Amino acid sequence: MGVNPLGAAPQEVHQFSEEVGASDPVTVVGGKTQWNVGGAPDHSAREVTAPTGIWSHEPEEMTVRCGAGTTLLELSEQLARHSQMVPFDMAPNATVGGVLSVGRSGIRRLRYGHIRDLVLQIRHIDCNGKIVTSGGPTVKNVSGYDLCRLMVGSLGKLGCLAEVTLRCLPMPETTRWLTGNDDPFEIYARLYRPSSVLWNGEQVWVCLEGVSSDVEAEAALLDLTETEGPPQLPGDGRSSVQPKELRSLSADDTNWIAEIGVGIIHSDKPSKPQQVSKTNESLMRELERRLDPNGRLNPGRQVVPL
Repeated sequence: MGVNPLGAAPQEVHQFSEEVGASDPVTVVGGKTQWNVGGAPDHSAREVTAPTGIWSHEPEEMTVRCGAGTTLLELSEQLARHSQMVPFDMAPNATVGGVLSVGRSGIRRLRYGHIRDLVLQIRHIDCNGKIVTSGGPTVKNVSGYDLCRLMVGSLGKLGCLAEVTLRCLPMPETTRWLTGNDDPFEIYARLYRPSSVLWNGEQVWVCLEGVSSDVEAEAALLDLTETEGPPQLPGDGRSSVQPKELRSLSADDTNWIAEIGVGIIHSDKPSKPQQVSKTNESLMRELERRLDPNGRLNPGRQVVPL
C-alpha cells in the first residue's frame, strides 16, 4: 500500500501545513468524540482538519502509516485484513490524531499498555506552519528526543498532528468477557495478563484474550459467567489514582467503574482538575511557551494529566 517513500512527507501533509498557516489561531477538529477534554477551544480559533487516509501498511514489519484525520473504523478495517490491530478502544468515528492528542488509553490498557507506546513516528505542523518529524518509521531506528510521545496527550497545544506511524499488534485468536461478583483484586492476582478487569463496587467484568487454549485455561480459574462485552462506561467523568487506592472505593449512589491494576475511575460526575506538581506544571507551561510562543495552537484548551 501507499505510493510515498517512508522518509518523505506526502502531499497531503504539505497541504495541511499551508492550511494551518503561521498567523491566526487554529484548532484541529476530528470526530469530536472527546471534544470537551481540556475545555473548549477559543471561539476565535479557525477550525482545520487533518489529512485522512492510510498511506502504507507493512504487515511484516507490523507498522501502519496514516493521516491523523483517519477514523479508527477505517484503520481497524485495514489492519483486520491481515489479522492485526491497534488497541485504541474508542468510538469508531474518532480520529487517530484526536485519540492521540487527548491521550486517554482504552479499557484494555492493563494488557496493552498506554497508547503512547504504540507511536513510532509523528509529523506535526508547528506554530510557524512548518512540518516537524519526530520518531522513526520502525522500532529499530527510533532515537533522539522522544518528541512524538510528548505530543500524545498535549491536546494539540504543541503542534497540529498531521501524520502518524503506529506499531500494530496481532489480533487475539479469542476474546472472552466474563462477569460476576467475586473480589476483583483476587481475580487480578490470579490471572496472567488479563486485558481488562473492571469493577463498580459490586460487579466485576474480566476480559481475557489470546490463544484459545490459554483463554479457556484462565477462564477455568474463575467462578464467572460469560457476557457479551464490557459494561457501558458512565458519563465523561474520569480520574486517576494509584491502583492500590481502588481498594478504598465502595458502592454508593455514585455511578462509577474502575480499571483494576490501572487506577482509572470512570464516573458520571464531571472530572475534577487533577493535582499536578509545581515542577511538572512549570515544565508544561515552558514547553508551550517555547513551541508556541504566541499561543495560536488550540487556544483555550488546557492539558489535563491522566
